[in-house]
Amino acid sequence: MSSEARPAPAHHRFWPKRLPHQITPPATSLWHNLAVNALRYPHKPALVFFGRVLSYAEVHDQAERLAAFLAQCGVGKGDRVLLLMQNCPQLVIAHFAILRANAVVVPVNPMNRAEELQHYITDPDAKVALTTGDLAAELARSNGGLPAAERLRHMVVTQFTDAFDAAVSGPGAPPPAWRDWLLTRHPLPALAGGEVHAWTAAVACTAPVPKLTTGPDDLALLPYTSGTTGLPKGCMHPHSGVMHNAVAASLWVGGNAQNVMLSVVPMFHITGMVSGMHTSIYGGTTLVIMPRWDRDLAGWLISHWRVTHWTNIPTMVIDLLASPRFAEYDLSSLLYIGGGGAAMPQAVAQRLFEQYGLRYSEGYGLTETAAPSHSNPPDGTKQQCLGIPFVSTEARIIDPDTLLELPQGAQGEIIVCGPQVFRGYWKRPEATAQVFIDFDGKTFFRTGDLGHVDEDGYFFLTDRLKRMINASGFKVWPAEVEALMFRHPAIQEACVIATPDAYRGQSVKAVVVKRAGFEATTEADIVAWCHAHMAVYKAPRVVQFATALPKSGSGKVMWRQLQEAEAPVPPP
Repeated sequence: MSSEARPAPAHHRFWPKRLPHQITPPATSLWHNLAVNALRYPHKPALVFFGRVLSYAEVHDQAERLAAFLAQCGVGKGDRVLLLMQNCPQLVIAHFAILRANAVVVPVNPMNRAEELQHYITDPDAKVALTTGDLAAELARSNGGLPAAERLRHMVVTQFTDAFDAAVSGPGAPPPAWRDWLLTRHPLPALAGGEVHAWTAAVACTAPVPKLTTGPDDLALLPYTSGTTGLPKGCMHPHSGVMHNAVAASLWVGGNAQNVMLSVVPMFHITGMVSGMHTSIYGGTTLVIMPRWDRDLAGWLISHWRVTHWTNIPTMVIDLLASPRFAEYDLSSLLYIGGGGAAMPQAVAQRLFEQYGLRYSEGYGLTETAAPSHSNPPDGTKQQCLGIPFVSTEARIIDPDTLLELPQGAQGEIIVCGPQVFRGYWKRPEATAQVFIDFDGKTFFRTGDLGHVDEDGYFFLTDRLKRMINASGFKVWPAEVEALMFRHPAIQEACVIATPDAYRGQSVKAVVVKRAGFEATTEADIVAWCHAHMAVYKAPRVVQFATALPKSGSGKVMWRQLQEAEAPVPPP
């Protein structure tokens, strides 16, 4: 069917009446969003972190100074700069400083260990990294294990005390364990073959800022996503694609400069980065930052700062509502609440609506689509639903074998076309070619996810073509975990599958065949080793020993057989 002959999509009946179906985003770099709002609202709070408030002018000034320092470290146009931090004001400043230096942000999950971090240094050819004191030693250890030519040359290290007001007390102060963590100043490690710089010195740089030469078509982000095989792949996102989703998301949720956003979804992740940070900076919003989840701190922050918008994963909402102190919190300021990564239980969504008049708006997107490709209209939500194709976005359901479009209600693969779709995988032309198809006269991205469309044009996720485990919104790729586990001397074979988890939805399970001579190795031994060698969310929580793994006639491990033998696992 030609695009001219295609009727108006069914979901247009439920489209927010105040919004166009397509937008023309600004033809500027993402840096421009911060620069403009620093002029518009110089004294308005931009970032809030445990009692410390940074204005838009202050964030802009620190980012420019840091950009000048990065230029002194040799960072030039198009260079990839590694950003390894938990949520904190310095992450936002560093992110925009990299963009101001005409470079590309490589966001990395702070849960990664040294063996994993090496790939994020070598694959993008990064020579400069910005990190926090608690992560610097692990990054330095990773760097030391690389050949001299592939190592980082500079590492800028910030302490939480650089942005944390130690004098803050009362209900807004962090719990004692958090306070100790925030106040700890970690010694700067040595960097093999390179230099380590203190954040305070970097943001005090007085050198001239390099001329801004990046535009909408230049590369802005290189976030990594794992796949069914091999090492994580970098997703190439230009300024224009991220700009589109930042502007569209702001419009979608009624964004304006009076909004206050609670930022607890990690900003290294595409959702927290685009739907949280970039959407907020574009709109002049105040961003209240939490470095990691704490239900009672979240409740207090929403109440005290009169948070209006909260993007999250459903497990956070479930946890907050279950707090014994929940009655102390005032959520009446919330105008929008939504998220993705897992389905929101119907009972919890119903409670939010009955108690606060809030409709939880679920959305869907991948690292390849710069967060949302689908979202529920805030005033027309359906529960357990991905939503409708986002602003300027088209989506179809096709037969994954014939690549022909399927009728309404039939299950097939979700494909997406829109300005936010990435340009391809960094250094992986073959992998790129595999995920794009020509359809209806346009180029569509194959998500690898199975779903169907109802009579109203709303999309529902039913299964996955890819081997992926979704643990509380964190995507775990079994092939990557297996590759790391094979380094354990006792493991002859390993197959990683999903196992049900009452709280997380899914957890990681490994079925392991032990090598001869290692019969005494226990489940606890392997679990502990995994925690020491990979991000905690990837590490198997359950290890089952077997004498052999089921294999096909060609010798391939039949992981699906093991998965189907496991107790029923809820859909990701």
